Amino acid sequence: MPKLSVEQLDLAGKRVFLRVDFNVPLKDGRVSDDTRIAAALPTLQHCLRAGAGVVLASHLGRPKGKPDPAYSLRPVATRLAELLGQPVALAPDCVGPETEALARALGPRQVLLLENLRFHAEEEADDEAFARGLAALADVYVDDAFAAAHRAHASIEAITRYLSPAAAGLLMSRELAALGRIFEKPERPVVALLGGAKVSDKLALVQSLLDRVDGLLIGGGMAFTFLASLGHGVGRSLLEPDRIEAARAALDHGRTRGVKVRLPVDVVAAPGIDSRDDIRTVGIREIPADMMGLDIGPATVARFREALKGAATVLWNGPMGVFEREPFAAGTVEVGRAVAACGAFSVIGGGDTIAAAQAAGVTEQIGYISTAGGAFLEFLEGRVLPGVAALSDAA
Repeated sequence: MPKLSVEQLDLAGKRVFLRVDFNVPLKDGRVSDDTRIAAALPTLQHCLRAGAGVVLASHLGRPKGKPDPAYSLRPVATRLAELLGQPVALAPDCVGPETEALARALGPRQVLLLENLRFHAEEEADDEAFARGLAALADVYVDDAFAAAHRAHASIEAITRYLSPAAAGLLMSRELAALGRIFEKPERPVVALLGGAKVSDKLALVQSLLDRVDGLLIGGGMAFTFLASLGHGVGRSLLEPDRIEAARAALDHGRTRGVKVRLPVDVVAAPGIDSRDDIRTVGIREIPADMMGLDIGPATVARFREALKGAATVLWNGPMGVFEREPFAAGTVEVGRAVAACGAFSVIGGGDTIAAAQAAGVTEQIGYISTAGGAFLEFLEGRVLPGVAALSDAA
């Protein structure tokens, strides 16, 4: 069911509780990467232009349910004010009489940032009383934090029982539209490209995708468990022996469904990730017992590129190797360029995948880049995300 959008609300004179994801890296008391702050600006600016006062709420890091100056949102307030071009007040807390007084005094087109939600253990416990305290600060709820939508936390789920309507922000709406375009009525054929280290992290995703896609390409460290399930020796490559049977079952399921699953046919092998010498490209039947595969090889890149050429929709999650080390970056970079060049509607997600797309220089050519990590994967696995389920349905 489509969700109510912030664009459908009359916000004039209202106070909006806007849940955002300002979980950003800090260095020397300053925000070192403001990507997530910038991503929330369109929704925030929409609310302000509509004549609302905005109460912003976010978590930052893991302060273990109690105040910790190292996780204060003060640097975020400073950077947001710079980006927004207007003052941003920081509340001393996210609940309590002083914070309530600041929220009541908030005028149209003014912004109040609450202090870190996770300074209270009740946030992650989805505590009802804490949620009521948050709800008392505003008239309307808007969630623009898709990256946290898989968390049943008080500011995401319980609050919607005390503050309505509950609408999706512009970023949340774009995420849901892009991911829905993959699963609801995708243009076919649909090809998924998966990488990353551990198959245990992606097995549920593999199983879900095999029921939805027409082709599946698997690289990265996770590929070696699939290769081992087919009887290949993988040397010292990353391997999860307790997942071999599950990997074999997934490949069998793919064959039953008629899904073409492509695995590496060659790899770049070395004694270790810090190696600078004795790096060689070998076929998957020729991986030396004392070496490990750290990237896909050129024959695999060509194979994956050919598979992507016929796709109408492409989903990419996970690098093809240890791409942050220069000797093992080529496979990920070349596959990223192939995704960008194939002409399909492409969606990528996950921090490593976005970094890989940046390394390949193709971010501007990707159809949609998801800001989420865990929520992105859980959505693709077909799970119900508490933060999405809690939003009001569109009329």
